[in-house]
Amino acid sequence: MTSPDTATGLAVVARQPYTWQLRRGGLTLGATTRLMGIINVTPDSFSDGGRYTTVEAALAQAQRLVAEGADILDIGGESTRPGAQTVDEAEEMARVIPVIEAVAQAVDVPLSIDTYKASVAEAALAAGAVIVNDISGFRFDDRMPEVIARHGAGVVVMHSRGTPGALHGLPPVADILADVTAGFEHSLEVARTAGIGLDSIVFDPGLGFGKTLEDNLLLLGTLPRLAALGRPLLVGPSRKSFIGRVTGKADPSDRLLGTAASVALAIAGGAHIVRVHDVAAMRECAALVDAVRNTVFPNSEPV
Repeated sequence: MTSPDTATGLAVVARQPYTWQLRRGGLTLGATTRLMGIINVTPDSFSDGGRYTTVEAALAQAQRLVAEGADILDIGGESTRPGAQTVDEAEEMARVIPVIEAVAQAVDVPLSIDTYKASVAEAALAAGAVIVNDISGFRFDDRMPEVIARHGAGVVVMHSRGTPGALHGLPPVADILADVTAGFEHSLEVARTAGIGLDSIVFDPGLGFGKTLEDNLLLLGTLPRLAALGRPLLVGPSRKSFIGRVTGKADPSDRLLGTAASVALAIAGGAHIVRVHDVAAMRECAALVDAVRNTVFPNSEPV
């Protein structure tokens, strides 16, 4: 049997355990992969736009995802797909707050608000969310770090390039790993200055956001380098266009197998959380990769 003393030739890498501090309590990360189920309450999301725009439909989907094994639910009211129009604060709140209020009463998993607007985050935290998933890594709204710190919320700090409404189709950077690393280090400094605890932060390298096809593949294949930055990793490849370009599947709903392969690579590379649409299928995928890792490396207690 291959010795775990060296990473050479291993199919999986060791995964540092953590306890992610949320607004209420903590969530252990590391021994098993956590699944963040996606609920888009938008008319125009790239994969499921228009399907969950009513409270009733969104609530039914939330309950379905939890039954399938979701550990976290991520609720968003503004699409960030290529070509999507930005949404003002009032419209975004009208979409997400009633859903968060209803879902918080019906399920017993942490809720995340997918927004880069501080006012939306604050309203969502008051409504029952305990995590803020900020695709801008604090770049788009200067008030966001203060809101997160004041509420003691968990936060997903994502790396992205560009501005609201222009997150895609950007010229490539010379070294995407260096750009992602520098962006995360800057976000960490902003968080520290605002008083956000380090144990409240999870990092997402932002597959698809201002990256070329080659950038996405490189990041997916070199995740252990990002794990060395010292925070848990969240990876969100689900149904994204880079999968379609590799597999030839133009319809996002046809990208289940490509998503499964991407999720397996992410987990093998050290991702603690994967953000997915198809929870039941990806739970099976995660279970297998976790079983391999837990056979090669002993489990340890969160720190």
